[in-house]
Amino acid sequence: QVQLVESGRGLVQAGGSLRLSCAASGSIFSINIMGWFRQTPGNQRELVAIITRAGTTNYADSVKGRFTISRDNAKNTVYLQMNSLKPEDTAVYYCNAHAAQYNVDYWGQGTQVTVSS
Repeated sequence: QVQLVESGRGLVQAGGSLRLSCAASGSIFSINIMGWFRQTPGNQRELVAIITRAGTTNYADSVKGRFTISRDNAKNTVYLQMNSLKPEDTAVYYCNAHAAQYNVDYWGQGTQVTVSS
C-alpha cells in the first residue's frame, strides 16, 4: 500500500502562482510514475502532469509552459509548481502514484485550487 498526502491548497488571483506538494509513504519502492490530475464538477479527472522515477516529464497541453512537475526521490515527494494561473485551472487536484508492476494506481485525497478572475 502507498499513502499520498497532499498540501498546498489555496485561493489565488489570475496570474498568480501556487505550489502543490505530495508526500508518499508505504510501499514506495513499487512506484514508477507520480503525477497530478485535476477534476471539476461534472467532468472526468484529467491528466495535468506526470514524472517518472528517472525524471522524464509529460504535461497536458493546457498547462505546458506554465506548470512544472518535479520530484525529490530522497523525500518521496512530488511537487507541482503552477505559474500564470488562469480561472480555468480551478479544480480539485489529485496526486497519483502508479505501480506498473502491479498495475495499481494510488490517489491522494485531493486539494482544492481556486483561481479568481
